[in-house]
Amino acid sequence: MTVVPGAPTAPHELRFDAGRVCLDLLATAHPAERLGSADALRAWVDGSGLVPPGTALVHLDAGWVAAFRELRLVVGALVDDHLAARPVHDIALARLNDLARTSPPAPNAVRDADGRLVRALDGRPECAALLGAVARDAVELLTDPLALAALRRCAGDNCPLVYVDASRGRRRRWCSSEVCGNRERVARHRRRAAAPART
Repeated sequence: MTVVPGAPTAPHELRFDAGRVCLDLLATAHPAERLGSADALRAWVDGSGLVPPGTALVHLDAGWVAAFRELRLVVGALVDDHLAARPVHDIALARLNDLARTSPPAPNAVRDADGRLVRALDGRPECAALLGAVARDAVELLTDPLALAALRRCAGDNCPLVYVDASRGRRRRWCSSEVCGNRERVARHRRRAAAPART
């Protein structure tokens, strides 16, 4: 699990272990709202890799938060439809396609102070461009049969998170071995310890 330095702490830490940025966005709604402020969204955008490290996002405001939360609802509805083998919501699909039409921020290779090439954006990233990048990731996920075949919902108790299972043999059970997997191991240990000893 990747946690953003300086981001909110447990249980509101930001997670980036779902295998796709659009699924990482879904994780911001569990176990509680993690995109409740511009600062929280700024930490998520930084941690997601949508922008190069150190990109100034001082213009990010509450309007961005509402837009990212709307995209999260749209992606969540479409992913839930897929996992439940239901036809997708046409309204959600149309909204996703609208958001995906905006070009994502254009990367440039620039020299840093030491002369090494680093990634920078051509201008400051705007909300629509970053939404477009996440929406395009969702379009790619939802139209890729191999990625869809690897899409899983966490087997942890009361965990609705979804991830792409890229594990060997496709046997991953939890969104995170450190979070839900550890909870399951602790619960199993407690059940064994509480069971009456057999003589």
